[in-house]
Amino acid sequence: MDGNDKFNGKCLALLLLLFTGMIAVLNLVVPDRAFSEAENRVLKQMPQFSMTALLSGAFTSDFETYVSDQFALRDLWVGAKTDMDRLLGKKESNGVYLGKDGYLIQKFVPPVEGDLQAKMEAIQAFDDATSGLRKYMMIVPTAAAVLQDKLPKYAETGAEEGYLDKIRRLLSPDIHFVDVFPALYAKREHVFYKTDHHWTTQGAYTAYLELCKQMGLNPQKEEDFIVRQATGEFYGSLYSKSGFRHVQPDSIELYRPKDQGKYTVTFVDEGKASNSLYAPEQLEKKDKYAVFLNGNHGLIRIETAQTNEKKLLVVKDSYANSFIPFLLKHFSEIDVVDLRYYEQDLAEFVNRQGIQEMLLLYNVNTFSEDPSIQYLSE
Repeated sequence: MDGNDKFNGKCLALLLLLFTGMIAVLNLVVPDRAFSEAENRVLKQMPQFSMTALLSGAFTSDFETYVSDQFALRDLWVGAKTDMDRLLGKKESNGVYLGKDGYLIQKFVPPVEGDLQAKMEAIQAFDDATSGLRKYMMIVPTAAAVLQDKLPKYAETGAEEGYLDKIRRLLSPDIHFVDVFPALYAKREHVFYKTDHHWTTQGAYTAYLELCKQMGLNPQKEEDFIVRQATGEFYGSLYSKSGFRHVQPDSIELYRPKDQGKYTVTFVDEGKASNSLYAPEQLEKKDKYAVFLNGNHGLIRIETAQTNEKKLLVVKDSYANSFIPFLLKHFSEIDVVDLRYYEQDLAEFVNRQGIQEMLLLYNVNTFSEDPSIQYLSE
């Protein structure tokens, strides 16, 4: 019996050694990847060594991230770990909750003290520099606030709503706050994707109706659109981020007005133009949500068939990409700016273009996390 134990122990040690050696060899021979399709993000590359970076700890930290990102068979290990956690009853992974009915819901993390104040001061400075511009602000709550009944029982709630209340209190009375929470809450079903952090096209339409009330626009009815499914195989950002794999894919619907008329979409920075707000080629890629506006760009100009000479500026994150098609009926020109990629003086641009109205549209997570909003004051 003792002999068998020793033999079994040696076999296990040999297998462990072979496994460790195999992983080490794979890490050496497998080339580094620039992008993870499964996680839908850019992966860390080998950091540049310097004594300054080493002594400051920056090199060590970056190298640890690099090793983690480039570890051989990373996607397999991430999926296996999440599957094991799920078997053990764990319903949170990498800041994403596994909720009821297959919903993956991103946890809201409030920003550091003073961050919101700095952003609101930047918005106020921009307001002062463009006093003739009528402004509307739509900060969209996420599924974490609207679909709280889908969250696990232990999930923290209330932080997102508290943050939105602070925004309202700090906002200048000259800027109209478009509160879409009640409308999204009333609708609830199908207003957020289950595997992605964005709202669905149905959710965007629901918010569009609220904006029309604030802006005095005559909204388009749902029956004015041809609704078709662009794909039924959409695995979104939260699927990628969490590692939860055994969930059903989402579908993406496009709302096409029956009497849209012709329009031109110009991607100004790229010097390219299109006659469509949609990029069907993106449906063949991982990030299928990029079918709307072909993803994010610094500046997009949309010239519509309307002759009312009304010009709108939309300063936004990617939530606006599926929202903007509903606006073409109401404006002759729409300029769409993503401050993460736009480097010009926006106040000067507004005054030069003679824009009359502005919509600031972000989801609450991006508004909380994205520092580029402060560029409004520069």
